[in-house]
Amino acid sequence: MTNDTFHGWACTEAGGPMKWTELPLKQFDSDTVEINVSHCGICGSDISTMDSGWGPTRYPCVVGHEICGTVTRIGDNVTRFAVGDRVGVGAQSGSCLKCDACQSGNEHLCQVGMVGTYNSKWPSGDKAFGGYSDKWRGHQHFVFKVPATMTNDICATFLCAGITTYSPLKRHGVQPGSRVGVRGLGGLGHFAIMWAKAMGAEVVCLSTSERKKPDALALGCTDFVVTTDRATMKKHRNTFTHIIDTTYDQNTSWVTLFSLLKVNSTFILVGIPESTIDGIHAGLLAAKQINFVGSMIGSPAMIEDMLAFADKHKIRPWITKYKMSQVPEAVQAFRDGKTRYRIVLENEAAPLKSKL
Repeated sequence: MTNDTFHGWACTEAGGPMKWTELPLKQFDSDTVEINVSHCGICGSDISTMDSGWGPTRYPCVVGHEICGTVTRIGDNVTRFAVGDRVGVGAQSGSCLKCDACQSGNEHLCQVGMVGTYNSKWPSGDKAFGGYSDKWRGHQHFVFKVPATMTNDICATFLCAGITTYSPLKRHGVQPGSRVGVRGLGGLGHFAIMWAKAMGAEVVCLSTSERKKPDALALGCTDFVVTTDRATMKKHRNTFTHIIDTTYDQNTSWVTLFSLLKVNSTFILVGIPESTIDGIHAGLLAAKQINFVGSMIGSPAMIEDMLAFADKHKIRPWITKYKMSQVPEAVQAFRDGKTRYRIVLENEAAPLKSKL
C-alpha cells in the first residue's frame, strides 16, 4: 500500500459480497485532513447505498459516514487541527463553500457541489470513499474535534444518526412545554428520544409493539404508545406539538398519525425511504396547519453545537461494537434488526482516549 491508497470493505454490485480492497485516496491538497480511522458507525444509508436502493451506486463503493480517528497529515491551509488530534467526519465531506446555501451556513444543502462522504465525487474527479476502512481523506471544513470527554467509539454515531435527529428538533423549536412523539425506536429514534428530553420536552415513543417499551422508558420517555392499539391512540389525539418519524414505511396511515398532532404542529421525516411518499391528502395538512418537513443531516456549525450540547447533557448512544475485520457479520446483524441501537466498527488496536 502506498501513501495515497487505503484499504476498505468495498462492494462491487448490489447484493454482492464485500471485499477488503486497496483503493486510491483523493488527491492531497492544502485543505486536506488525513485520518487513520479508529471507528465507524453503521447507518441505514450504508445499506441503501450498497444495495443501490436510492438509485445506481458508483461501484466499487466503500460506505461508512460516522467516522472517528486520529489525524496523521494536514495540508498547508489547515490550522484548526494538528497531527495526533482525535477527530470525526459525518455524512458530508465537501461543498462548494460559495453558493447562497453555503454562504448562509447551510453547507449541507450546497446547491453546486455537495460531496457525500461516500458514493460521491470530488471536484477533481476523485471518488469519495467512506469509513469501513483504515484511512480517510477530506476537506478540513467538514472535520470535527472529538470532545475530550468522549471516546471515539461513542462520538462516531453522533456524526450521522445524532445530527440527523438533533438538527430538526432544534430548528423546529423543541423546548420545555413541547410534547414530542418519536416514531420508531432504532438508531435514529433512540437519539431523538434523548435529544428531545434534554431539550425539556415530554417525550412519547410510538411503536408497533411493546417489545421495546423498557428501553424507551430507560432512554427518557414518559409514555409508550402502541400505534396499532386504537383505544390508546384515541387518547393521544391532538396532544403532540411535534412528531419525528424515523421509520417511514409504505403502510403508514397518515390520517392516524396526523390525528395525534395539535394545530400548528410539526411532522418531521428523517427516516428517508427508498420508495416515494404516497397517500397524503393536502386537506389533512391544511385542517391543522401541520408543517410537514424533511431534514438533511446538519451544517458544520450545527454539528459543533450538537457535540457541545451532548457533552453538556451527558448524552451517550447505546452501541454494540464489532471489529473492522467483522464487517460482513456486522452488516448482516444490522440487516437482521439485531442492533441496540447503533453498531460501531472498531479497527484493531484502535486507541480509545478520553478525559473523563
